[in-house]
Amino acid sequence: MSSMSRRTLLQSITAAGTAVAVPGLLTGCSSGSEGGDVSNSGKKLAPWPAYKAVAGAKPDLAPTDEGVQPGYTSYPSDLSRSVSRKPGDGSTIRVMSLTFGTPPKGRGENRYWKAVEEALGVKIEFTIVPQSDYQKKMATVLADDPEALPDIINLFHGFVLPREPEFVQRRAQDLSEFLSGDAAADYPNLANIPTHAWRDMGRIGGRIYGVPLERPVPGSTLWVNEGTFTDAGMKEGWSAEDFTTVAEKATRGKKFALGAAAGSGYGNAVHAAAHNAPSEWSVDKSGTFHSAYGDERFRAAVAFQAKLRKSGLYHPEGASMSTPDLDTLFLNGTVASLQNGFGSYQQVFPDSRGLFTPAASLPYSVNGTPGGLVSSRRSFGQTILKKAKKERIQLLLRVLDYLAAPFGTKEWELLHYGVEGTHFKRGKDGSPEVTKLGEVENITNLPFKYLAEGPQVLFVPGMPDVVRDLHAWQQKVVPVSIRKPSYGLRSNTASTKGATLKSLMTDTITSVVAGRAPLSEYDAAVKKWRSRGGDKMTEEFTKEYAANS
Repeated sequence: MSSMSRRTLLQSITAAGTAVAVPGLLTGCSSGSEGGDVSNSGKKLAPWPAYKAVAGAKPDLAPTDEGVQPGYTSYPSDLSRSVSRKPGDGSTIRVMSLTFGTPPKGRGENRYWKAVEEALGVKIEFTIVPQSDYQKKMATVLADDPEALPDIINLFHGFVLPREPEFVQRRAQDLSEFLSGDAAADYPNLANIPTHAWRDMGRIGGRIYGVPLERPVPGSTLWVNEGTFTDAGMKEGWSAEDFTTVAEKATRGKKFALGAAAGSGYGNAVHAAAHNAPSEWSVDKSGTFHSAYGDERFRAAVAFQAKLRKSGLYHPEGASMSTPDLDTLFLNGTVASLQNGFGSYQQVFPDSRGLFTPAASLPYSVNGTPGGLVSSRRSFGQTILKKAKKERIQLLLRVLDYLAAPFGTKEWELLHYGVEGTHFKRGKDGSPEVTKLGEVENITNLPFKYLAEGPQVLFVPGMPDVVRDLHAWQQKVVPVSIRKPSYGLRSNTASTKGATLKSLMTDTITSVVAGRAPLSEYDAAVKKWRSRGGDKMTEEFTKEYAANS
């Protein structure tokens, strides 16, 4: 949660944001004969870990059962400890995770890296994979000899990797005996991870293979320059027509109301939810799955976006711009809005301080029906362990248990801010303030937090009003969030063909919105999607849903 430089703002893609499909990526490492049945239908399901909350700092703003996060308007003054002893045995652990920014200083000259090693009692050999290289690296690592695999690998849910579940089933340690039910009590911080995160991570073949990284309900969010949008007429309870009018007034000369990055379908997730379209799938009362692509509300959202683009309200490079470049344009005022995951608020507000005030917009209504918000996958990714002897797996789980320390603990502070006096100092209100060395050693981009992390809370150092505003916003949007019912479910067809099929639809939506193809091309793509595997996925998810219910 530390502040980052303005140039690296929003370089995170959340699981609730655009999923990047990688057609055929893992085809070479997993043939049909090698992979087992990854579905849970017809299998005995290992119970989820028994949830047991770890006592932490009392929030200033209370959470709700629906999913509004606890909010902290100030940093806890009395930090507790959640781990009673050093988890490691002095051995070396090889880990791999992605990062969304510039990789940090190397281990030999990185005091933060060494401080975490000392706390864990192990030596960490970190393979840090930049987001831009993640697909290529995963293709190599997942196709390697099993003995060459790192001990700990984080699989990011924001990418669609073909045959990923088959790989996990074959190569990763089945953790059911260690974490299922009351067994999780041996790892209190892992038992503190809410059940919704495990559920959205999902089982494979009825078994538990990973540890999830919990995320809040709000997913894809339209972040706006509040001053620009308010001056143009943004208001609570606005309609699609109001949205268009505001965007027209906020677009002048070489400044555009709407920004978009390549792969986002011009921010399609936000607009589909505002139109109350299902999030990729819907389930009827009988438990039968239906694709959102065939839903008229989804089609109407695409048509609405095409009108916005045709009117010149999107930045002209909306179909090809990189996420970092879009972030820069947002900060310098060239675009007045962009879509990103809700978690990006941790950088949006600190990095825009002194430039403008950002805000999470409320969804607009369509034909008098209030709009919805995309519900995120409550698991950002899953961390898997290489198969090993029982004692080694227990060691690795103890390490993950330390990394999953909750907010308000000394362990959490070390992992998120480093060493006081070296990587951060205390602000007047007691909040950690990152030093230049903290930025150079790049705590944010040395991704221990993508291996394991405690439940997320609302907190921005030194910005209590932001926390209050976001908490109030969540109270309005969490009840209307639209959840994707396939989260955590398995489909053999989705595993083998889902990435290619998703690319088909995302590319078509982009082409239609960009004006390169008529809306009829969307209808043709839906037919192709169905015949090439979409209908089969529908059947398989329906069976999976019944099995997991």
